[in-house]
Amino acid sequence: MLVGVSAAAAAGPGDSLQNQVKSLQARTHHALLDLYALDTRLHTAQSRLAALEAQADRLRAQQALLEQQLSATQHTLKVSQQQLGASLRMLYKQGEVSTLAVVLGAQNLDEAVTKLDALSSVTDESQKVVQTASDAQVQLVRIRSTLLDRRPAIAAAVDDARQTTNTLAVARAERVSFISQLRGQQQLKTAQIDALQAAAKRVERKSNAIQTSVAIAAADAPVSVSLPVAAPAQASVGKTLTVSSTGYSLQGRTATGLPVGWGVVAVDPSVIPLGTRLTVPGYGEGVAADTGRAVRGADIDLWFPTLAQARAWGRRTVTITLH
Repeated sequence: MLVGVSAAAAAGPGDSLQNQVKSLQARTHHALLDLYALDTRLHTAQSRLAALEAQADRLRAQQALLEQQLSATQHTLKVSQQQLGASLRMLYKQGEVSTLAVVLGAQNLDEAVTKLDALSSVTDESQKVVQTASDAQVQLVRIRSTLLDRRPAIAAAVDDARQTTNTLAVARAERVSFISQLRGQQQLKTAQIDALQAAAKRVERKSNAIQTSVAIAAADAPVSVSLPVAAPAQASVGKTLTVSSTGYSLQGRTATGLPVGWGVVAVDPSVIPLGTRLTVPGYGEGVAADTGRAVRGADIDLWFPTLAQARAWGRRTVTITLH
């Protein structure tokens, strides 16, 4: 049974790329979760910063209004004090005049009493205005002191919230950039996988063509009357086969179109189907991915990266296992 070259020859790098893509997907997922958490914290920090800035604006507005009220109250207090002083001086002057002179200066007794009561009433009202203005001034000064005490704390909170927001914004930008890089790497690996699969498909078609030509040649071979030496039957997957192996070191591509590399084994397709995985004692895992005019019957060639390694292997008989 022919094992597809695309699956066999590309399994190594293909699996590695697939694992890398899965790893990138996992890292991207984790980074997205981090980004979600950062967005949540950033939104909370931005909301807090906006609330603190609004509170600071209200505090400044209250302070400005308070300054106006305090100025108006101080003006009222000054005017009231002046009026009270005038009333007191008038009352003092009236107090030096005898009651009889006041009565004589009036048209009648009722008029004199009315004048005295009016003057006393004005003085009382002035005193009340002064007292009210004084109390208001004391209260406004106290409120202003409270507002001034709150301003540093609010300013510090705003600065802290702004710094937190900026830090989270920078972290978010870095996370977005990291995710973009991961996705770019993922797209690159996916493109490499697609290219590898496309190359494997081409190799598979060429391998199938070689295998088909071998089968046709075997079918068209003339029948001999004499009994020839029995050639090895085509090996099946899962069995062992004793072969003569030779090391070689050539650059370029194999007969199937694959680039040469460790694990490439040249075989006779009529004995070992192209694309078959096999285990060679002393060499390791390999794939039947090449052919050669000198490779006939139960012979295989093993690729080595250097001529010295190939010569060190030399020619030896080994029992291989087909997978």
